[in-house]
Amino acid sequence: MAANDNKPKAGEKIPALKCPICRRATEEKFRPFCSQRCADVDLSRWLTGVYAVPAAPDDEADEGEFGAERPADF
Repeated sequence: MAANDNKPKAGEKIPALKCPICRRATEEKFRPFCSQRCADVDLSRWLTGVYAVPAAPDDEADEGEFGAERPADF
């Protein structure tokens, strides 16, 4: 399958994208948002921790790349 199979054909209408914050149509200048305000709202949500990427439990994070045992040269 070619990488550009999902591109619209000539004359085919492209579906309107919606802002993930307010659901209005997006503006090219602020894409994927409709305005600077919605872009700022999204940034604020990331900075205050409303959005978060799940992390591994603490016991797994302490093991590091070598697992539970340390290499002999430490």
